[in-house]
Amino acid sequence: MRNYFYNLLFKYISLYIRPEDLVVCVNPLDNVLFEKFKLKKIAYMSAEENLQSNKNILSKDRIAEVKPDYILLDGSLHYENDIYTLLNIIRNVSSKNTRLILTYYSSLWKPFVKLATFLGISSRQPESNWISPEDVSNFLLLSDFEEIRTESRVLFPIYVPVLSNIINRYISPLPFFTLFNLVNITIARPLKKAKAEYNPSVSVVIATRNEEGNIDDIIKRIPKMGPDDEIIFVEGGSTDNTWETIKELANSNKDRKNIIVAQQEGKGKGDAVRKGFSLASKDILMILDADLTVPPEDLTKFYEAIISGKGEYINGSRLVYPMGKNAMRFLNIIGNKFFAVAFSFVLGQHFKDTLCGTKVISRENYLKLAKHRSYFGDFDPFGDFDLIFGSARLALKIVEVPIKYRERVYGCTNISRWRHGLLLLRMLVFAARRIKFI
Repeated sequence: MRNYFYNLLFKYISLYIRPEDLVVCVNPLDNVLFEKFKLKKIAYMSAEENLQSNKNILSKDRIAEVKPDYILLDGSLHYENDIYTLLNIIRNVSSKNTRLILTYYSSLWKPFVKLATFLGISSRQPESNWISPEDVSNFLLLSDFEEIRTESRVLFPIYVPVLSNIINRYISPLPFFTLFNLVNITIARPLKKAKAEYNPSVSVVIATRNEEGNIDDIIKRIPKMGPDDEIIFVEGGSTDNTWETIKELANSNKDRKNIIVAQQEGKGKGDAVRKGFSLASKDILMILDADLTVPPEDLTKFYEAIISGKGEYINGSRLVYPMGKNAMRFLNIIGNKFFAVAFSFVLGQHFKDTLCGTKVISRENYLKLAKHRSYFGDFDPFGDFDLIFGSARLALKIVEVPIKYRERVYGCTNISRWRHGLLLLRMLVFAARRIKFI
């Protein structure tokens, strides 16, 4: 099975890679496919794996020296800890004529791949990232690559004389059957990196309720992005010492960070976010959840995405990388995936995760959105969908930034799974009537 599969994969890729082309394979799981190419080198991203004594093995800093025609990521996206950073490194060492080829597997085949690994039929497979073609397109956009083409192949990975050839050669490329293929192949080219016209400052709004133990970490870990960023804490009815802690730490950090504090008069995260945005004075508005389940350090990725013009409304996605062990309960994961599909259908732009609390928009676009907020009603207690619906109606380019979702280490969630789930369903139906079924 393994040899047959890799022979097929080599045949498909050889359509683009000619014998005289130099291929650099980055972080390969194994060398089965790599060995089939005539001109080839391996590159490892980590120094520990870089064997300088072998002339066919490169460090990441030497990839540009050999001027590869193709850079190949054969299945390695599934176990990379940070796909965004990996693709940015590859972009920086690529010439304008370099082509990037990615192979990755359909999530429909995940149970079968795990079984094959267990039985020793397949090589070791990572436990982590099962990504869709939409996810790959998004990563390429964020990393300054342009997707040229994506195709799916291999409907029947087991060799049976005559039958395998008929299925994989003539049936698997057909519409409908492509939905069930095992492997996706994407080819992309590097683009000139987009440069921001200016370096805007950021207002980071954090709604807090019973988050006393997280305030100090939030202040310490929010990175510097613009020249004059501000952090806005909006506290809402805490029963612990959150409000006192915010005031104390804002005062003790006033010489190092610009911190604004306020208490909300209304209820709910949405009300707190709107109050925070009303106090914001910077060009870029960000929402960060106070529970630290999304690392504050990741805000730089959102910042780069919006100032480079890749997107106008930047949404976090928690459903690409593996989560912390208890970060999200199973039914919550199912609910998140359902609402992502439903909102993608209603709003006409792809969403992987509509419920991630980290969101970014320019102050200019937010003011336009807020002016016409009543079109979608005013019953969103979270504030997230107020932004999503409004951004879709403004026809803003929506881009998702995948993040690693961590387990909460302090306090308890303020989300009610069933009550808020029913409210989300109500909001979805209302939005559908206002933007889809009109």
